[in-house]
Amino acid sequence: MSSTAAKPVAVKVGSVVFRNDGPLAFIAGPCSLESEALLLKVGRSLKASFARLGIPFVLKCSFDKANRTSIDSFRGPGLRKGLEILARAREQLQVPVLTDVHEAGQAELVARHVDILQVPAFLCRQTDLLLACGRTGKPVNIKKGQFLAPWDMLNAVRKVESTGNRQIMVTERGTSFGYGNLVVDMRSLEIMRQWGYPVVYDATHSVQLPGGLGHATDGQRHYAVPLSRGAVAVGIAGLFLETHPDPRKALSDGPNSVFLKDVPALVTTMRRIDALVKDHGRTRA
Repeated sequence: MSSTAAKPVAVKVGSVVFRNDGPLAFIAGPCSLESEALLLKVGRSLKASFARLGIPFVLKCSFDKANRTSIDSFRGPGLRKGLEILARAREQLQVPVLTDVHEAGQAELVARHVDILQVPAFLCRQTDLLLACGRTGKPVNIKKGQFLAPWDMLNAVRKVESTGNRQIMVTERGTSFGYGNLVVDMRSLEIMRQWGYPVVYDATHSVQLPGGLGHATDGQRHYAVPLSRGAVAVGIAGLFLETHPDPRKALSDGPNSVFLKDVPALVTTMRRIDALVKDHGRTRA
Protein backbone atom coordinates (compact mmCIF):
# COMPACT_ATOMS: atom_id res chain seq x y z
CA MET A 1 0.00 0.00 0.00
CA SER A 2 1.69 3.17 -1.24
CA SER A 3 1.72 6.34 0.82
CA THR A 4 1.91 8.42 -2.35
CA ALA A 5 -1.46 9.59 -3.59
CA ALA A 6 -2.22 9.05 -7.26
CA LYS A 7 -3.55 11.85 -9.44
CA PRO A 8 -7.33 12.21 -8.97
CA VAL A 9 -9.38 10.44 -11.65
CA ALA A 10 -12.62 11.99 -12.90
CA VAL A 11 -15.53 9.69 -13.71
CA LYS A 12 -18.07 11.58 -15.81
CA VAL A 13 -21.61 10.31 -16.25
CA GLY A 14 -23.73 12.73 -18.24
CA SER A 15 -23.56 16.01 -16.35
CA VAL A 16 -22.41 14.32 -13.14
CA VAL A 17 -18.69 14.27 -12.36
CA PHE A 18 -17.22 12.14 -9.58
CA ARG A 19 -13.78 13.35 -8.53
CA ASN A 20 -12.25 13.33 -5.06
CA ASP A 21 -11.11 16.94 -5.30
CA GLY A 22 -14.26 18.13 -7.09
CA PRO A 23 -17.72 19.17 -5.85
CA LEU A 24 -19.58 16.42 -4.01
CA ALA A 25 -21.80 14.38 -6.35
CA PHE A 26 -24.82 12.30 -5.38
CA ILE A 27 -26.31 8.89 -6.11
CA ALA A 28 -29.85 8.50 -4.76
CA GLY A 29 -32.99 6.46 -5.23
CA PRO A 30 -35.07 3.61 -3.85
CA CYS A 31 -33.41 0.38 -2.75
CA SER A 32 -35.45 -2.04 -4.82
CA LEU A 33 -37.57 -1.64 -7.93
CA GLU A 34 -40.92 -2.04 -6.21
CA SER A 35 -42.81 -0.68 -9.22
CA GLU A 36 -42.31 1.61 -12.19
CA ALA A 37 -44.71 4.12 -10.64
CA LEU A 38 -42.68 4.33 -7.40
CA LEU A 39 -39.39 4.67 -9.27
CA LEU A 40 -40.76 7.53 -11.37
CA LYS A 41 -42.29 9.22 -8.31
CA VAL A 42 -39.00 9.11 -6.43
CA GLY A 43 -37.00 10.03 -9.53
CA ARG A 44 -39.13 13.07 -10.33
CA SER A 45 -38.98 14.29 -6.74
CA LEU A 46 -35.21 13.88 -6.60
CA LYS A 47 -34.71 15.54 -9.96
CA ALA A 48 -36.77 18.54 -8.86
CA SER A 49 -34.91 18.81 -5.55
CA PHE A 50 -31.47 18.54 -7.10
CA ALA A 51 -32.42 20.98 -9.88
CA ARG A 52 -33.46 23.58 -7.28
CA LEU A 53 -30.08 23.14 -5.63
CA GLY A 54 -28.24 23.28 -8.95
CA ILE A 55 -26.71 19.84 -8.43
CA PRO A 56 -26.78 16.96 -10.94
CA PHE A 57 -27.33 13.45 -9.58
CA VAL A 58 -27.47 9.78 -10.53
CA LEU A 59 -30.66 7.80 -9.93
CA LYS A 60 -30.10 4.36 -8.40
CA CYS A 61 -32.37 1.33 -8.11
CA SER A 62 -31.91 -2.46 -8.06
CA PHE A 63 -33.90 -4.71 -10.40
CA ASP A 64 -33.08 -7.72 -8.23
CA LYS A 65 -32.15 -7.80 -4.56
CA ALA A 66 -30.33 -11.12 -4.82
CA ASN A 67 -28.95 -11.25 -1.27
CA ARG A 68 -32.07 -10.78 0.84
CA THR A 69 -32.10 -12.34 4.31
CA SER A 70 -35.14 -14.56 3.82
CA ILE A 71 -36.37 -16.70 0.93
CA ASP A 72 -39.71 -14.89 1.36
CA SER A 73 -38.25 -11.38 0.98
CA PHE A 74 -39.18 -9.20 -1.99
CA ARG A 75 -36.48 -9.20 -4.68
CA GLY A 76 -37.85 -7.12 -7.55
CA PRO A 77 -39.09 -7.68 -11.11
CA GLY A 78 -35.95 -9.46 -12.30
CA LEU A 79 -33.45 -8.82 -15.08
CA ARG A 80 -35.44 -8.32 -18.29
CA LYS A 81 -38.48 -6.49 -16.95
CA GLY A 82 -36.38 -4.54 -14.47
CA LEU A 83 -33.97 -3.26 -17.11
CA GLU A 84 -36.87 -2.20 -19.33
CA ILE A 85 -38.29 -0.14 -16.48
CA LEU A 86 -34.91 1.39 -15.64
CA ALA A 87 -34.35 2.31 -19.29
CA ARG A 88 -37.76 3.99 -19.51
CA ALA A 89 -37.09 5.95 -16.31
CA ARG A 90 -33.70 7.02 -17.67
CA GLU A 91 -35.36 8.25 -20.86
CA GLN A 92 -38.33 9.96 -19.24
CA LEU A 93 -36.40 11.66 -16.47
CA GLN A 94 -33.26 12.36 -18.51
CA VAL A 95 -30.95 11.43 -15.65
CA PRO A 96 -28.12 8.87 -15.46
CA VAL A 97 -29.04 5.55 -13.83
CA LEU A 98 -27.04 3.09 -11.69
CA THR A 99 -27.97 -0.51 -10.94
CA ASP A 100 -26.38 -3.67 -9.52
CA VAL A 101 -24.95 -6.52 -11.57
CA HIS A 102 -24.97 -9.92 -9.86
CA GLU A 103 -23.54 -12.29 -12.47
CA ALA A 104 -20.89 -11.97 -15.17
CA GLY A 105 -23.43 -12.96 -17.81
CA GLN A 106 -25.62 -9.97 -16.97
CA ALA A 107 -23.02 -7.26 -17.48
CA GLU A 108 -23.29 -6.68 -21.22
CA LEU A 109 -27.09 -6.55 -21.18
CA VAL A 110 -27.21 -4.27 -18.13
CA ALA A 111 -24.68 -1.91 -19.75
CA ARG A 112 -27.10 -1.30 -22.64
CA HIS A 113 -29.76 0.05 -20.29
CA VAL A 114 -27.95 2.04 -17.59
CA ASP A 115 -24.99 4.38 -17.13
CA ILE A 116 -23.12 2.90 -14.14
CA LEU A 117 -22.70 -0.78 -13.28
CA GLN A 118 -22.44 -1.49 -9.57
CA VAL A 119 -20.74 -4.53 -8.07
CA PRO A 120 -22.48 -5.40 -4.77
CA ALA A 121 -20.37 -5.57 -1.62
CA PHE A 122 -20.86 -9.31 -1.16
CA LEU A 123 -19.53 -9.89 -4.70
CA CYS A 124 -16.58 -7.48 -4.75
CA ARG A 125 -14.01 -10.29 -4.95
CA GLN A 126 -15.74 -12.13 -7.82
CA THR A 127 -13.11 -11.93 -10.54
CA ASP A 128 -15.32 -12.92 -13.47
CA LEU A 129 -17.97 -10.38 -12.46
CA LEU A 130 -15.45 -7.54 -12.10
CA LEU A 131 -13.86 -8.37 -15.46
CA ALA A 132 -17.22 -8.59 -17.23
CA CYS A 133 -18.30 -5.20 -15.84
CA GLY A 134 -14.96 -3.66 -16.75
CA ARG A 135 -15.13 -4.95 -20.32
CA THR A 136 -18.39 -3.09 -20.97
CA GLY A 137 -16.43 0.17 -20.88
CA LYS A 138 -19.10 1.68 -18.61
CA PRO A 139 -18.23 3.23 -15.24
CA VAL A 140 -18.05 0.57 -12.53
CA ASN A 141 -18.84 1.29 -8.88
CA ILE A 142 -17.31 -1.37 -6.62
CA LYS A 143 -18.78 -1.53 -3.14
CA LYS A 144 -16.35 -2.57 -0.43
CA GLY A 145 -17.26 -5.87 1.17
CA GLN A 146 -18.19 -5.75 4.83
CA PHE A 147 -15.51 -8.42 5.32
CA LEU A 148 -12.61 -6.51 3.71
CA ALA A 149 -9.97 -4.14 4.96
CA PRO A 150 -9.91 -0.97 2.84
CA TRP A 151 -6.50 -1.73 1.33
CA ASP A 152 -7.83 -5.09 0.09
CA MET A 153 -10.12 -3.20 -2.28
CA LEU A 154 -7.11 -2.33 -4.42
CA ASN A 155 -7.15 -5.92 -5.70
CA ALA A 156 -10.73 -5.46 -6.92
CA VAL A 157 -9.76 -2.19 -8.58
CA ARG A 158 -6.81 -3.85 -10.33
CA LYS A 159 -9.12 -6.52 -11.75
CA VAL A 160 -11.28 -3.90 -13.46
CA GLU A 161 -8.19 -1.95 -14.52
CA SER A 162 -6.88 -5.07 -16.27
CA THR A 163 -9.69 -4.70 -18.82
CA GLY A 164 -8.43 -1.25 -19.82
CA ASN A 165 -11.35 0.42 -18.06
CA ARG A 166 -10.30 3.28 -15.77
CA GLN A 167 -13.84 4.52 -15.08
CA ILE A 168 -13.83 3.08 -11.57
CA MET A 169 -15.37 4.21 -8.29
CA VAL A 170 -15.07 2.56 -4.87
CA THR A 171 -17.75 2.79 -2.21
CA GLU A 172 -17.45 2.44 1.56
CA ARG A 173 -20.52 0.84 3.17
CA GLY A 174 -19.38 -0.22 6.61
CA THR A 175 -17.47 -3.16 8.07
CA SER A 176 -18.83 -6.13 10.05
CA PHE A 177 -18.38 -5.58 13.77
CA GLY A 178 -19.40 -8.70 15.62
CA TYR A 179 -22.81 -10.19 14.88
CA GLY A 180 -25.49 -8.05 13.26
CA ASN A 181 -23.68 -4.75 13.36
CA LEU A 182 -21.57 -2.52 11.11
CA VAL A 183 -19.10 0.23 11.87
CA VAL A 184 -17.64 2.87 9.56
CA ASP A 185 -13.90 3.39 9.81
CA MET A 186 -13.38 6.85 8.34
CA ARG A 187 -9.74 5.99 7.73
CA SER A 188 -10.87 3.72 4.91
CA LEU A 189 -12.07 6.73 2.92
CA GLU A 190 -8.63 8.32 3.10
CA ILE A 191 -6.87 5.02 2.36
CA MET A 192 -8.94 4.27 -0.76
CA ARG A 193 -8.69 7.88 -1.93
CA GLN A 194 -4.93 7.48 -2.34
CA TRP A 195 -5.46 5.40 -5.48
CA GLY A 196 -6.94 8.39 -7.30
CA TYR A 197 -10.29 6.83 -8.11
CA PRO A 198 -13.46 8.53 -6.82
CA VAL A 199 -14.47 7.39 -3.36
CA VAL A 200 -18.15 7.28 -2.48
CA TYR A 201 -19.72 6.93 0.96
CA ASP A 202 -22.89 4.84 1.22
CA ALA A 203 -24.83 6.69 3.89
CA THR A 204 -27.67 4.22 4.26
CA HIS A 205 -26.24 0.71 3.87
CA SER A 206 -23.59 1.71 6.41
CA VAL A 207 -26.26 1.96 9.11
CA GLN A 208 -27.77 -1.47 8.48
CA LEU A 209 -28.09 -4.05 11.24
CA PRO A 210 -27.71 -7.20 9.11
CA GLY A 211 -30.33 -9.80 10.00
CA GLY A 212 -31.44 -7.57 12.87
CA LEU A 213 -35.12 -8.39 12.45
CA GLY A 214 -34.50 -12.11 12.22
CA HIS A 215 -36.27 -12.47 8.88
CA ALA A 216 -34.86 -9.22 7.47
CA THR A 217 -32.18 -6.58 7.98
CA ASP A 218 -32.82 -3.82 10.49
CA GLY A 219 -31.25 -0.37 10.43
CA GLN A 220 -30.57 2.90 12.23
CA ARG A 221 -31.43 5.66 9.78
CA HIS A 222 -30.93 8.30 12.48
CA TYR A 223 -27.18 7.75 12.14
CA ALA A 224 -27.14 8.28 8.36
CA VAL A 225 -26.81 12.06 8.58
CA PRO A 226 -24.13 12.32 11.31
CA LEU A 227 -21.99 9.63 9.66
CA SER A 228 -22.38 11.38 6.31
CA ARG A 229 -21.12 14.59 7.87
CA GLY A 230 -18.00 12.79 8.98
CA ALA A 231 -17.43 11.11 5.61
CA VAL A 232 -17.89 14.31 3.63
CA ALA A 233 -15.53 16.12 6.02
CA VAL A 234 -12.81 13.60 5.12
CA GLY A 235 -13.14 14.70 1.49
CA ILE A 236 -14.89 12.29 -0.88
CA ALA A 237 -16.23 12.32 -4.43
CA GLY A 238 -19.79 11.23 -3.85
CA LEU A 239 -22.54 10.38 -1.40
CA PHE A 240 -24.81 7.38 -1.99
CA LEU A 241 -28.17 7.18 -0.28
CA GLU A 242 -31.36 5.18 -0.54
CA THR A 243 -34.63 7.01 -0.12
CA HIS A 244 -38.34 6.22 -0.13
CA PRO A 245 -41.53 8.29 0.30
CA ASP A 246 -42.29 6.21 3.40
CA PRO A 247 -39.41 3.91 4.41
CA ARG A 248 -41.68 2.22 6.93
CA LYS A 249 -43.55 0.70 3.97
CA ALA A 250 -40.50 -0.01 1.78
CA LEU A 251 -40.16 -3.60 0.58
CA SER A 252 -36.38 -3.56 1.07
CA ASP A 253 -34.01 -1.70 3.41
CA GLY A 254 -36.72 0.50 4.88
CA PRO A 255 -35.15 0.79 8.36
CA ASN A 256 -32.00 2.40 6.98
CA SER A 257 -33.50 4.42 4.10
CA VAL A 258 -33.94 8.20 4.30
CA PHE A 259 -37.39 9.78 4.01
CA LEU A 260 -37.71 11.35 0.56
CA LYS A 261 -38.87 14.65 2.08
CA ASP A 262 -35.61 14.91 4.06
CA VAL A 263 -33.27 14.60 1.07
CA PRO A 264 -33.03 18.33 0.16
CA ALA A 265 -31.92 19.35 3.66
CA LEU A 266 -29.42 16.49 3.80
CA VAL A 267 -27.95 17.38 0.41
CA THR A 268 -27.69 21.07 1.30
CA THR A 269 -25.82 20.30 4.52
CA MET A 270 -23.40 17.90 2.85
CA ARG A 271 -22.62 20.27 0.00
CA ARG A 272 -21.78 23.02 2.51
CA ILE A 273 -19.40 20.76 4.42
CA ASP A 274 -17.84 19.59 1.16
CA ALA A 275 -17.26 23.14 -0.04
CA LEU A 276 -15.69 24.15 3.26
CA VAL A 277 -13.35 21.15 3.36
CA LYS A 278 -12.20 21.36 -0.25
CA ASP A 279 -11.84 25.14 -0.27
CA HIS A 280 -9.71 24.82 2.86
CA GLY A 281 -7.55 22.21 1.18
CA ARG A 282 -6.96 24.44 -1.84
CA THR A 283 -6.07 27.37 0.41
CA ARG A 284 -3.40 25.33 2.19
CA ALA A 285 -1.95 24.16 -1.12
